[in-house]
Amino acid sequence: MTRGLYVVMGVCGSGKTLIGEALAQALGVHFIEGDASHPAENVARMAAGIPLTDVDRAGWLRALAARIAMNDPGSGMVMSCSALKRSYRDVLRSGDGGVQFIFLRGSRELIAERVAGRRGHYMPPSLVESQFASLEEPAPDEGAWVCDASDAPEEIVASLVARIAARPA
Repeated sequence: MTRGLYVVMGVCGSGKTLIGEALAQALGVHFIEGDASHPAENVARMAAGIPLTDVDRAGWLRALAARIAMNDPGSGMVMSCSALKRSYRDVLRSGDGGVQFIFLRGSRELIAERVAGRRGHYMPPSLVESQFASLEEPAPDEGAWVCDASDAPEEIVASLVARIAARPA
């Protein structure tokens, strides 16, 4: 099976970590939680209900791109990252142009419900709307795979594994 480099993207609460971890496990590759690379200042801003700006995200995105670039070719990797804007995805692609984005698309209602129900996460429900305001869904020319975030995680992962298995080596 082609291991590849995959970035699971979407707004907060779309299931990036859950799907990313499960996909990495299914593929037998390393998982990188993109949120863990946020500098403390970014986490503090979000925890205070202050949306991040492009400037706030710039260093974080460069660090994630550097991590993508460091990945051993052939070993594969799955990373979670909101990657809300095309310009953010372009930064990540600078680490390796072969990155495959997986977009978890969910309704505002679903995402708001999930974020409201989370415990122990720094992202407050008040920031959900700012995530949607920043979101630029991947354009067709980006070739992102789109998954319905409301589907069962097992179904999403199974469909992704099947799609990956069908890719030419």
